[in-house]
Amino acid sequence: MVFMTLHWKGARKCIPPVISAKFFIMLSGGEIMDKTNLIKRLFAVLFLVGWIAGSPGCAGTSTRESVGEYIDSSVLTTKVKTAIFNDPMLKVLQIDVETFKDVVQLSGFVDSPEAAARAVEVARSVEGVKAVKNKMSVK
Repeated sequence: MVFMTLHWKGARKCIPPVISAKFFIMLSGGEIMDKTNLIKRLFAVLFLVGWIAGSPGCAGTSTRESVGEYIDSSVLTTKVKTAIFNDPMLKVLQIDVETFKDVVQLSGFVDSPEAAARAVEVARSVEGVKAVKNKMSVK
């Protein structure tokens, strides 16, 4: 409930009367909140809303993917893993695939430098891959 009280201050002959208004809100628990407390709470709420809206929780940064980018990276990782598994030269090797913002990183162990080069070639052939980082080690 919102209440308003008006106070008339006494006026002299030359000065018009001054009206001052006090606004206050009665909360459900019977607590009365005056204008000062109302403004403080309003600023606190506005600050929290601005902080939440301004935080990069859903937006991507240079070190963090947005939700959409994360999903896209997961799909791309699956496509690269499938392509590597379907290659007869690479299917038995332990190659880990990670993707961040369409850049694929291959790590793990391969039997030869040729197998590592083939894995990079297969990963680059997948649609959507911007670049491939080779962090594989030869056994």
